[in-house]
Amino acid sequence: MTTAKSALNPAQRGVAIAALKGEKFDVLVIGGGVTGSGIALDAASRGLRVALVESGDLASGTSSRSSKLIHGGLRYLEQYDFKLVREALQERELMVTTQAPHLVKPVAFLYPLQEKVKERTYVGAGLALYDALRGFQRALPNHRHMSQKGIHEVAPALRLDIVTGGIQYFDAQVDDARHTMMIARTAAEYGATILTQARVESLLRLGKRVIGAKVLDRTTGETIDVSAAVTIMAGGVWSDLLHEKFGITPGYQVRMSKGTHIVVPKSAIQSKSGIILKTSVSVLFIIPWGDKWIVGTTDTEFTGDRNQPLATREDVDYILAQANKVLTPTLKPSDVLGVYAGLRPLVSKNTISSTTKLSREHIVDHPVQGFVSIAGGKYTTYRVMAEDAVDHAAPDLRRIVPDSVTKELPILGATGYQTLVNRAELIAEEMKLTKAQVIHLLDRYGSEISELESLMVADPSLREPLDKNLPYLRAEIHFAASHEGALSVADVIARRTRISFETADHGLSVAAEVAKIIGPLLGWSAAAKKKSIAEYQEQVAIEKAAVSRLTSTVSESDSKMNSASESAMSK
Repeated sequence: MTTAKSALNPAQRGVAIAALKGEKFDVLVIGGGVTGSGIALDAASRGLRVALVESGDLASGTSSRSSKLIHGGLRYLEQYDFKLVREALQERELMVTTQAPHLVKPVAFLYPLQEKVKERTYVGAGLALYDALRGFQRALPNHRHMSQKGIHEVAPALRLDIVTGGIQYFDAQVDDARHTMMIARTAAEYGATILTQARVESLLRLGKRVIGAKVLDRTTGETIDVSAAVTIMAGGVWSDLLHEKFGITPGYQVRMSKGTHIVVPKSAIQSKSGIILKTSVSVLFIIPWGDKWIVGTTDTEFTGDRNQPLATREDVDYILAQANKVLTPTLKPSDVLGVYAGLRPLVSKNTISSTTKLSREHIVDHPVQGFVSIAGGKYTTYRVMAEDAVDHAAPDLRRIVPDSVTKELPILGATGYQTLVNRAELIAEEMKLTKAQVIHLLDRYGSEISELESLMVADPSLREPLDKNLPYLRAEIHFAASHEGALSVADVIARRTRISFETADHGLSVAAEVAKIIGPLLGWSAAAKKKSIAEYQEQVAIEKAAVSRLTSTVSESDSKMNSASESAMSK
């Protein structure tokens, strides 16, 4: 059950601002992505006084724009990065079983083979190693070999003229933005002070030692001096800019790798399983997501605006071309409902190496007393990164700091999840909902479903769907503002739910209703409500224009490829 501590809302925000003004913290965390949220949880669960400040919304950067996968990184085996793969696989098992079973779910992938003997032997050996590296705790099934007939039964979309068989294996998937937000709320449950829309303007120093930061509350324009024994920066792709802003010379540089994904309807690809394809530079995932597919990703160096990574026509062409090598019918640009791009922060000391060859392992830097930064890594290994960051910061606290306890620490909603799933029919009767609706809520809130039930009892209208074509209930929109820290229409549609890429209109049709539900909770005037709606409409207009520009016509290379594919299939 939710406690007042874990709820993020306007009342909590006021308490947080007062705390930042009046308390001295052991640890100040800069950045509310998955790594920063993980650091806040790790430090708070060790009994430290912790504050986290984020300049935007939780997970508003890279941590909401990933492939939505919790995986070991199959392709890193070819780079002999066994340590990273083993570490990630072990974290995957923990998330599925202990830490977040309500949010992290197993997902099957098919690896189609185009050669009968050598490729099957090579890929099979790799997947056997992939299974072995996870250790003795095995929540997910082992891989299995499949014939051409078996592959066709599972994935009729795969071309039988080139696919000779395949191998099925399992990884896991997650709603990255929701998972990050729940980690931050779990940190709050253990005493961390969380404040979004709060930008660090500069560091506070006593001699050469960092003793906190000057923080701007972007909602009021007020500046707050936050006192902390050690500041940990988890700035992701903004790390280099922040180091420069703070006048600190780090021991590493961050290079940005852009990952673009397209979203297509479920009907566009006939398959009961996800699919993974090896490309000349990386891998391509076809990932099930409700009644959609997410297809990606690219891995190209990025040097543009970190705040608005945009997909290019080349990105979309590449994804379509790689997927269409094995799919029938082929994907068309007109199938694309949405496009999103995220930036991976890759640590580098060598500006010559390609981003596809940079390790996804992280680095922790301690350039001056009272200041630690961390960058790199994978979403899947956020917990290990957080533990390492706090371990490196601990000496600056000048007292004994307990070891990390997050390895088996459930995040909010995880405790009792399987029992609740077993009782789904009974819960549905109690809540006057369908079993499918209860499962939907359990897979987003876990044991916090009791909090949503309380809201529905107080206001029965919250039992109704936000829209008849969406799975979300009105109670979930209310909860986003009353418990999950949403401060705008965009926060709700883009991150607390994923309506922004799950609907053809990007959620424009529900924006006014979302504002109507959350407005009273956020103390909005009529003008503030209109402003938040308008800001989201403007954001969608930019995104729709970009998608239209990227997918309006088929490129010449696509036309040639499609013609070649049709010719091959007709033979």
